[in-house]
Amino acid sequence: MALDNVAKAKIVQDNQVTTDDTGSPEVQIALLSARIDDLSVHFKSHIHDHHSRQGLLKMVSSRRKLLDYLKKKNLDRYRNLIAKLGLRK
Repeated sequence: MALDNVAKAKIVQDNQVTTDDTGSPEVQIALLSARIDDLSVHFKSHIHDHHSRQGLLKMVSSRRKLLDYLKKKNLDRYRNLIAKLGLRK
């Protein structure tokens, strides 16, 4: 369920703003999106896993807050990220 180091490094590299960037909103949103996608697949076969579903809802809320922050601070970066990750809104 958790991302391995290779996948995480690839996501960070694809979404970083500068060469040593690991904490920008783009990177955080991309990592959360990858974890959310993994959990969504998990729930197709484990329908009654309500504890993980609560964690999923927290991740979705956290991603939404980061997206709102990015939209407020820099609309161009927000639109580029939405298009890149294929998110709605």
